[in-house]
Amino acid sequence: MALCVTELRGRKMGTSYEKDVVAWANEQAALLRAGKFSALDIEHIAEEIEDVGKSEQRELASRMAVLLAHLLKWQWQPERRGASWQTTLRIQRTAIARRLDKTPSLKPMLGDSDWISDMWGDARQQAAAEMQIGVALLPETCPWSMEQALDDGFLPD
Repeated sequence: MALCVTELRGRKMGTSYEKDVVAWANEQAALLRAGKFSALDIEHIAEEIEDVGKSEQRELASRMAVLLAHLLKWQWQPERRGASWQTTLRIQRTAIARRLDKTPSLKPMLGDSDWISDMWGDARQQAAAEMQIGVALLPETCPWSMEQALDDGFLPD
């Protein structure tokens, strides 16, 4: 619970970021609301703001990796195709679309070759483990465009 301005007056502020990040965050929010800008821990606040963006990027990459791993499994194990895989594909595509709608600044990542390469590596590892095959058997680069992968009607042959 955030501290109100009257609580600020009677309470010593100063929980360290390293000691208790939640208490620190509540104190920083209270200081902001009270207009006590000179008392703010600017460096750690900046780091936390940057971390929010990184968290959003990690969530997108994780969901894309799950989506692509299931597309790989769909392609490589046609005998195991089923409703649960289709459900996973639909859920991931819906969640990714929602994330991109709420955070449009993430959309350029879908065209970033380094990001795609990292995320594809995660997808390959996941698919290989689930299919119990060597990762080297799977394509080194993603065979589908991100647009294809996100298309609700797309299923690889």
